[in-house]
Amino acid sequence: MQQNSVHGFRETEPLAPSAANGLEHSCKPSFIDGMRIAASSRGIERIEARFHGSGFSPHRHDTYALGLTLHGVQTFRYRGAERFSNPGNVIVLHPDEVHDGAAGTEDGLIYRMIYLPPELIGAVNGHCTALPFVPDPVVSDMGLWSALADILCDLDHEPGDLVVDDVVMRVEAGLRRQAGDRHRMVHAAARAAVLRARDVLKDCSSKDIRSDTLEAASGLDRYELARQFRRVLGTSPHRYLVMRRLDHAKQFLAAGGKLADAAADAGFADQAHMTRHFRRAFGITPGRWLAWRKNLQ
Repeated sequence: MQQNSVHGFRETEPLAPSAANGLEHSCKPSFIDGMRIAASSRGIERIEARFHGSGFSPHRHDTYALGLTLHGVQTFRYRGAERFSNPGNVIVLHPDEVHDGAAGTEDGLIYRMIYLPPELIGAVNGHCTALPFVPDPVVSDMGLWSALADILCDLDHEPGDLVVDDVVMRVEAGLRRQAGDRHRMVHAAARAAVLRARDVLKDCSSKDIRSDTLEAASGLDRYELARQFRRVLGTSPHRYLVMRRLDHAKQFLAAGGKLADAAADAGFADQAHMTRHFRRAFGITPGRWLAWRKNLQ
């Protein structure tokens, strides 16, 4: 494993199924709460979070959130039930599913997570089938664990294209394996329509986009577009637009920009508007997100 020690942590005994992928930690009884955010690659975000108590309020991403519990007990509420994950488990959260996050014991929690855009998962089979849904968010799957460990073991460097392609392919296979998927087909015309609408939302995220604009771009009426958009990309056109604005705001803030300027630049009405959406999407305020980043830099 590359040098991943942070604030007094050192690598000794593995807390995961296999040390081969380099995810090894020996954790002190106390540590500084914070978050490491790796360099983004092809829309993929990778993090390490360390905290005690309640870390994140209820929120939802528009990505697959896939993670490895490294230390402590990871607890979260998902689809109406309390869930628990110990070291060695894989966390699988489907896009647009509400969840929170907390440390289940006083020892605190350390985990690593990757946020994979549904476009990448769908692209493995050419977006010909609906996205796989894994009903159990805590699974034991060595294939998935190994794939995630390969891309999460080194947060200091951006993974190359060949690594990303291999990991995405293995993750997609693992998701479908855990989903017991019957490969619900998506018609080619609907697939193309959704991707045209997606491009409009992505390219014009800071602007107000009307339903009739997306109807014209996709060739589908707004209700059929919303239905097919969720099948292909796991969320609604509106949520996709908001998340692209938040992605832009996070980049702006990480570069040292002010909250009000980030909100305006990303297309939000004002700072309060951005903060509400930020918390709904990530479970923390922009201020806390920035403070956690500083703690583990």
